[in-house]
Amino acid sequence: MEKTEPEAKKLIIVPREEAVFWMDKNGTWHNEHGKFEHPRIIRYFNSAIKKDENGYYVHQETSECEEKVYFPHEDTALFVVDIAPDGQGIELLLNTTDRMVLEDGTLFMASDNLYFQTPVHRVKFSSHALVKISKFIEEENGNLSLLINDKTYPISSSDNDPEF
Repeated sequence: MEKTEPEAKKLIIVPREEAVFWMDKNGTWHNEHGKFEHPRIIRYFNSAIKKDENGYYVHQETSECEEKVYFPHEDTALFVVDIAPDGQGIELLLNTTDRMVLEDGTLFMASDNLYFQTPVHRVKFSSHALVKISKFIEEENGNLSLLINDKTYPISSSDNDPEF
């Protein structure tokens, strides 16, 4: 009896210019009918965000196919939506449900927004996360930094932002 190879799944790639949804500068999903309203759909889209050499896309896989929809976004596709201070520092919860540790990147301000830059991603703090982390922000001689458990994380200004 011959062993047959499983059939390869069909790969569907939708380029950015053909996507029927997009993300605004605040991390809100939209389509031609307006803002996404249903929390379950919003969570699904956020959790499906991936990145490759061509940019950010929403990924979906079924038994028949794998789909990648590259989508337009105004600023960045990743957002810190909550923070979790722990004994060692701060853990950042992203809109994708991924978690990052503050030590894994650098903080900077640009256009009155706080960002977290890693070697791979630029992540913007949502207004909710910014309010929560603001109690750790200190200013000295015009310079901002986070002070957490006696550890200081400098926040650079828009004048010397990391390269995007």
